[in-house]
Amino acid sequence: MPATSPAPRHVVVIGAGIVGIACVLELLRDGHRVTLLDPQPPGGPQAASYGNGGWLSPMSVIPPATPGLWRRLPGFLADPLGPLAIRWRRLPGAAPWLLRYLAAGWTERRVAATATALRPLLLDCPALHKRLAEEAGVGDLIARHGALYLYPARTDFAAEALAWRIRHRVGITWRELDADHLRQQEPTLDRRYRFGVLVEEGGHCRDPGALVAALAALAGRRGAALVQQAATGFRLAGRRLRAVTTTAGEIACDAAVIAAGIRSRSLASALGERVMLESERGYHAMISDPEAVPRLPLMPSDGRMAITPMAGGLRCAGQVEIAGLEAAPDWRRAAILRDHLLRTFPALPRDLPASRVQVWMGHRPGTPDGLPCIGFARASDDVVHAFGHGHIGLAAGPRTGRVVAQLLGGRTAEIPIAAFDPGRFDPGRFDPGRFARRRRAG
Repeated sequence: MPATSPAPRHVVVIGAGIVGIACVLELLRDGHRVTLLDPQPPGGPQAASYGNGGWLSPMSVIPPATPGLWRRLPGFLADPLGPLAIRWRRLPGAAPWLLRYLAAGWTERRVAATATALRPLLLDCPALHKRLAEEAGVGDLIARHGALYLYPARTDFAAEALAWRIRHRVGITWRELDADHLRQQEPTLDRRYRFGVLVEEGGHCRDPGALVAALAALAGRRGAALVQQAATGFRLAGRRLRAVTTTAGEIACDAAVIAAGIRSRSLASALGERVMLESERGYHAMISDPEAVPRLPLMPSDGRMAITPMAGGLRCAGQVEIAGLEAAPDWRRAAILRDHLLRTFPALPRDLPASRVQVWMGHRPGTPDGLPCIGFARASDDVVHAFGHGHIGLAAGPRTGRVVAQLLGGRTAEIPIAAFDPGRFDPGRFDPGRFARRRRAG
């Protein structure tokens, strides 16, 4: 039986992205008093929630690193415009993260363990989003019609057998489309794509920034207070939380949630915890009033980019750039995304004016193993971590919010969360030498 719920508390949720907002709504549902703390307005372009590909993908269970990726590392360092690029200046600081990143995908067994952990977190995410969006009066922003992976030929699909084998193992199903059926499904596509995989449980959000803003407004109507200040740390008395400290002073509270995306690392550090969090900088390009629009969100295998029909146009999002928080954007990467849209949809004009293209760069909060940090802080059971969702932040937001409310309410989490333990990054739990020895052993 779940533990008896404690009395309602004053909870400060740090971070107004999709994860933080979902936590706020679920905590309010449980009767807590909630303060949402963020220096920027919810749904703004500064947040990863604003500019992502909009996919609500229960099938995104495969971590970024897979077996054999280490062989391509020299190419990543040499090509500043590749799908995964590492700026030389960031390499020394990111090296420990990168080592663990490669190790996490070293074998099929490790990839399968990640997929097994992520599957419950992502299960039914389009339905969970639809519920929240309808409560906020913006149900039309959530589409639940599936998602389509594109391949030039069936042999290209076969080349990704490991990923699809693991997806099947964790319960994901799909329909395979030959060239004729693919053309019927998406008649505006370039004809180089002759094979497709339709995952019907997928969905997408038509405007992630607007969704977050609407959910924040809903939270305000339900009694949450929004404080536009930056959190700087915590005041504890023993193991009990007394206040969250901010740039404008303290906010007295009984509990807190760290859901500040890439900024969560310094807040965890303020509690004496070491977490491995790196900005996997992503870009998007969005064409307004497009002459061709797909019916479903698409993932072309030859681009590794999410193409999504949005309320504001046709968006192509992707790329991973390891360059830190302060480096200037490399807008050539957004141009690559724009050009990919032009190649994918022949009806789009090649002389597209710049006024019709919006570009964006943001910071995915990535852990090296592709798993978020969800669980109590070791310094205090009054603080819960909810960050590090990387490429699955939008999809995983609603379930994470439910789990956080369950933890602070003294209940058992509705899904297994042991794999998301923030303490897994303790230096004693990872031996880089063991990774090197395995590499030498082949």
